[in-house]
Amino acid sequence: MTSIDSQSTRLPALDTLRALAIVLVLMSHYNGFVSYESTFGVIGNIGWAGVDLFFVLSGYLIGNQLLAPAARGERLELRTFFARRLLRTLPNYYAILAVYLLLPDSPIAGKSVAPVWRFITFTQNFGLNYGETFTHSWSLCIEEQFYLVLPLAVLALVGSRRSPRLLWVALFAAIAAGMTARGVAFMNGKDVFSAPVYYSSFCRFDELLPGVALAMLKNFHPAHFSSLLRYGNALLVAGLLAAAGALYGVMNEAPTAFLASTFGFSLVAASFALITCSALSPTSILNRLRIPGTGSLALWSYAVYLAHKPVFMALRPELQSLGIDPGRPLTIVLVMAAGITCGWLLFRLVETPFMQWRARLYPTGIAIPSHIK
Repeated sequence: MTSIDSQSTRLPALDTLRALAIVLVLMSHYNGFVSYESTFGVIGNIGWAGVDLFFVLSGYLIGNQLLAPAARGERLELRTFFARRLLRTLPNYYAILAVYLLLPDSPIAGKSVAPVWRFITFTQNFGLNYGETFTHSWSLCIEEQFYLVLPLAVLALVGSRRSPRLLWVALFAAIAAGMTARGVAFMNGKDVFSAPVYYSSFCRFDELLPGVALAMLKNFHPAHFSSLLRYGNALLVAGLLAAAGALYGVMNEAPTAFLASTFGFSLVAASFALITCSALSPTSILNRLRIPGTGSLALWSYAVYLAHKPVFMALRPELQSLGIDPGRPLTIVLVMAAGITCGWLLFRLVETPFMQWRARLYPTGIAIPSHIK
C-alpha cells in the first residue's frame, strides 16, 4: 500500500495515518486470529476501520495522480497508469497467494477456497464468506476494481473539458448508491458486518470516494482547497469527533440498526477524509508530529497487510501447544513483530525489485512522494 519511490517530498502526516491504519488492522486480526478475545480493548475492537482509512488514503492519492493531469488539460497516459499499478500491486499479492495455494492443509488455510481464476482476476470478494482462505484480500479486490473504474470515469466525465461538474455528480451518486446497497441489504436481513455486505464491492466502494473528493478539490478548486487547509487543526478535531461518533454508531447500531447499516461506513470514510485533509495542511499538528518508525511502517504497510495474517494464523496453534497465553504483553510484542518482519521481508525480496524495475520502465518524470501507492 506504499511505494518505494524515494523522494524528499514525503508528507510525514500521511505516513502517520498509513502507519495508524496498519496498526489498527494488526490489532483487529490479533484479536480475531491469535487471542480470540478483546486484547486491545475498544481500539482493537474498531481495528477493522484501519481498512476504511486505507480506502480514503487510496482515494486521495490515486485520485490525485489521475486528476492533476486532467485539471491541466493533459492527456491521461492510461497505459502507463495501469502498468505502474499492476507492477505495484501484483507481485506482493501473488507471492502471498502462492503461499496459501502451496499450503492447503496448513493452519493458514480456511474452511474453503475460491477458484484460482477468481484470485487472479480480483473477483473473489463476490460471495466471499468469513473463514475462507485469504479473506483479507477482499480489500485488494475493491482497490483493484477502483483502479480500473476511476481512470475511465475521469476520461469519460472530465476528458478534455477540464470541468469536474459531471464527475462531482457521479461521485455523489455513487456514494448514494453505496448507501442504498447497504440499506437494501439490511432490509433483506444483512447488517454491515454480514459477510455479503462487509466484503461486497457494491457496499464498500463508496469509502474510496471521500478521498477522491479531496483530490478533486485540490486540483479543480485550488482556492477553496487552500482556504480549507488553513484550518488544519480544526479539521483534525472535527475528523476525530466525527470518527468517534460514526464508529460508535456502527458498533452499537445507533441511532437505529437501519441507519447505522445504511450510513455508517460512509460516515466513517467522511470523517477519515477530514483527518486526511488535516494531514495535508501545513498548519496541522499532524505535520509536526514525529513518531519514530512510522515512516518505515508506512512504507512497508502493503506488504505487512498481506503477510501478517497467515503469520498470525500459523503461530496460534504453536502458542496453544506450548501453553503460552496470547494475552501476555511479551507474546503480543513478539507475534506482532513476527507479522511485521515477514511483511518487511516481502517488501525487501519482492516489492523492492519490482518497484525498481517499474521506475526504469515507466518513470513518471515528476517527483512522487514515497507514501503514494
